[in-house]
Amino acid sequence: MLSSFGSIVALLFGTAFLLAGSGLYGLLLPLRGQIEGFSTTALGLLGTGWAGGFIAGCYLAPRLVRRVGHVRAFGAFASSGAIVALVSGMWIDEIAWIVLRAFTGFTMAGAFMVIESWLNERSTNETRGTVFGLYMMVTHASIMAGQMAVVLGDVGKAPLFMITGILFCLALLPTAVSTAVTPAPLADVSLDLKGLYRNSPIAFVACFLIGTANGAWGTLGAVYGAEIGISTFEIALMMSIAVLAGAAGQMPAGRLSDHTDRRFVLAGAAIGAALVALAIFVMAPRSGALIITMTGFYGLLAYTLYSIAVAHANDHADSTDFVKVSSGLLLLYGSGTMAGPILAGIVMQTLPAESLFLVTASAHLGIAAYAALRIMRRAPVPADEKEAFMTLPAERAVTPQTVMLDPRADTDEERSDPA
Repeated sequence: MLSSFGSIVALLFGTAFLLAGSGLYGLLLPLRGQIEGFSTTALGLLGTGWAGGFIAGCYLAPRLVRRVGHVRAFGAFASSGAIVALVSGMWIDEIAWIVLRAFTGFTMAGAFMVIESWLNERSTNETRGTVFGLYMMVTHASIMAGQMAVVLGDVGKAPLFMITGILFCLALLPTAVSTAVTPAPLADVSLDLKGLYRNSPIAFVACFLIGTANGAWGTLGAVYGAEIGISTFEIALMMSIAVLAGAAGQMPAGRLSDHTDRRFVLAGAAIGAALVALAIFVMAPRSGALIITMTGFYGLLAYTLYSIAVAHANDHADSTDFVKVSSGLLLLYGSGTMAGPILAGIVMQTLPAESLFLVTASAHLGIAAYAALRIMRRAPVPADEKEAFMTLPAERAVTPQTVMLDPRADTDEERSDPA
């Protein structure tokens, strides 16, 4: 028992280092790019490249893992992330960074899938919920810690890239010394768009638009902060508080959606996020404290949407289809995160920095409008037939292995067992 728990703790430490490095690198690139005079379109393409690489990794990484094994594959993924971070600090070029960012997305998808499958293998039916909850806590805390680490050095110099490389390398250690049994082979990823839409049209549309808004904000939020003149510390705090507020808001919003039509909660939160975004655009605040407060409220609302949309889709799906539906929706979300940064980058190229929030507000209003349409066309799911709500880390793309960690995946497997 203690040995099993110890191996899970080691893997969670590896996850923490990996996510901290990813959080620091994701914030450092747009800040340094803005200093170097990169166009906002190019900076948006950094996010598009990441999302494209991440989705490709979800499809292709399982094949590599099956060929060389989990430990070797993870070593290749994490060390490649470190190499890319170090090369980024030495080679300051728009095109090179976009390509490197795409490669980072690929390697991070593979690394996440290995760690998550390992955690899933070390979990039992009794501990899976606890492990899943710990994993969500580590995810949010590590991303925030990584983003705040940007204040440890000068964004315009190389040491922060070196720190990023060190964090990626540290992620190697827990899995390298772990005595855990090698997990089962990773499953191939499939996407049934027609089936997903038939199951829940609102979840289908919402997950893409949520990805669009979150991708735009996650990639260019730091650029917005730099262009309006707040300090690096305030930018890091702004991005971190948005993530933390979103994590704190998921469970209350989820519990509310458990007792009413989830589409009402989805539409309400989307309208709230759009109103906050439009307020930032109209007011164009310059006070760091006010900006952090307003973006905190934005994160509180925007980062609840993905979990609610997935929960609504699972309410309509057969219990045995939980993994297929959730995996498909996260890939739709990832597709949205490809579109959002490039769209916002183009808009911010010609309009003030606050125009970033016009893009996010448009996506959120689209979610609310479509939710209203679906409310009129489809009856709500009875409360006693709903799946239990679970939080998901929508501020970073999740892999199909994250879905397998969810306790509901294990329940569904049990239900579908003919024995």
